[in-house]
Parts: sequence; structure tokens; C-alpha cells
Amino acid sequence: MIAMHHINEHIVPITRFNKGEANKIFDEVSRDGFRYVVKNNQVKCILISPEAYDKLIDEIEDYYDSKWAEERLSHSDEQLLSMDEMAGKYNISEKDLENIPDAEIE
Repeated sequence: MIAMHHINEHIVPITRFNKGEANKIFDEVSRDGFRYVVKNNQVKCILISPEAYDKLIDEIEDYYDSKWAEERLSHSDEQLLSMDEMAGKYNISEKDLENIPDAEIE
């Protein structure tokens, strides 16, 4: 989170784009992570770097995964199975798992 007294450093008037400063603005976004684009004293969009976007999406996905896991664990009528129990129930061998490309088990 940025301090309010530093918010002006992250504001880009739309006129800068009209003056051909897009590359400079994109460099600022790459350096700082984001910029607020303002037109008529109103924020019209937020430019965000790909790295900041990926981090934001990862955090959102982690949040929803956590909420889903909490919800699943809160149902006392459901029985949790260990990996071995799950493999036995669905007749899955370790060899079957080894043959799955890029399998990730958490």
C-alpha cells in the first residue's frame, strides 16, 4: 500500500500519452509496478506491470483455494481420505502417478 503523500508520484495524466510519452510511462510502470491514469481529475484506469498482475492473480487464487479448503474441512459429515486410501479406492498405483506428465500433488 502506498502512503497518501506519495500518491501523486503514481498519477499519470492522460495528456502524457497524447504527448507521446507512452514508452516513458511504461518504463515507470515496470519500475514501480503501477500507475493511475487520470482524465478530468478522475482515475480512468490503472496500469499494472505483468509481474504485479501475476502476483495479484496468485494471491486471489490462494485466497479462494484457502476459502475452499476451509469450507471443505468444516463439513463434519465428510470423511477425509489419506493419499493411500484414495489410491486404493480408485485403484491408482504409484506407477500410474509417475506416468502423468507435470503432475503436481499438494
